[in-house]
Amino acid sequence: MPDLTLRDFCPEDAAAVAQLFFDAVHLGTGAHYTPEQQTAWAGAAPRPPEIWAARLSGQTCKLAIQQGAVVGFMSLEPQGRIDLAYVAPHVAGNGVAWRLYQALEAEAQRRSLSALRTEASLSARPFFERQGWQVDAAQEVEREGIRLRNFRMSKQLGA
Repeated sequence: MPDLTLRDFCPEDAAAVAQLFFDAVHLGTGAHYTPEQQTAWAGAAPRPPEIWAARLSGQTCKLAIQQGAVVGFMSLEPQGRIDLAYVAPHVAGNGVAWRLYQALEAEAQRRSLSALRTEASLSARPFFERQGWQVDAAQEVEREGIRLRNFRMSKQLGA
């Protein structure tokens, strides 16, 4: 995407991130998850911005910005776990996630991390596999009493 820029998350971005997460789950995962599962995963409404600001405060989080709007975000915990990876449904498949991922993998390399890991949704698994990740295990997690299938995945990083 030619007019896409990346920058670091700051607390003032929390409302935009909350809305993007909500939209990405509710509008972008219908091929793999039921409406009931989507609501268990992302809630019936976007979560308050302060929850997002607190969750991301100890992580490296990159935002993808297009025409002044947040169209994607991805976060990396200090020990090498990609916690969150979401793009707006209207830009899915246009390289936004790839750009965010490249920035976080470069950060992991700078930190001399030997591996990355994540828990990828059914929707995200193919993306991570294209980046050289492997599935370590399929699993079911419970959210709000609802079972959701996802995958523990990892990628070894070169020296």
